[in-house]
Amino acid sequence: MAVRIAGVTLPDNKRIVIALTYLKGIGNSMSKKVLTQANISESKRCKDLAEEEVNRIRTVIDSSHLALEGDLARLVHGNIKRLKEIGTWRGLRHSRHLPVRGQRTKTNSRTVRGNVRKTATSGKKPTAQKT
Repeated sequence: MAVRIAGVTLPDNKRIVIALTYLKGIGNSMSKKVLTQANISESKRCKDLAEEEVNRIRTVIDSSHLALEGDLARLVHGNIKRLKEIGTWRGLRHSRHLPVRGQRTKTNSRTVRGNVRKTATSGKKPTAQKT
């Protein structure tokens, strides 16, 4: 039986404590807290869960979490949009696709800028071979 929680199908062969981390917004420590509240062993596999245990996990997640998956993404995007609208420094950094949390930009800001290389030789095509 495939376990679906918050619109995500959890992998059957993984332990439930690991499988819950497949939900966006639930990490390792939150997964352990949810299982403790639901009174379910962390060593149990997803395929071995009874329907009643899955329902207990769902109710604990619904009662303790504000947002998961799409709701969480919408909340984060809304927060970033608000920062841009009121013109904060962080909002400007987001809109310019630069590091937001004070990192240096002379080097090491490849990931946030999308691996943009602006030196003279970095994007050149190789020279044609002699015939």
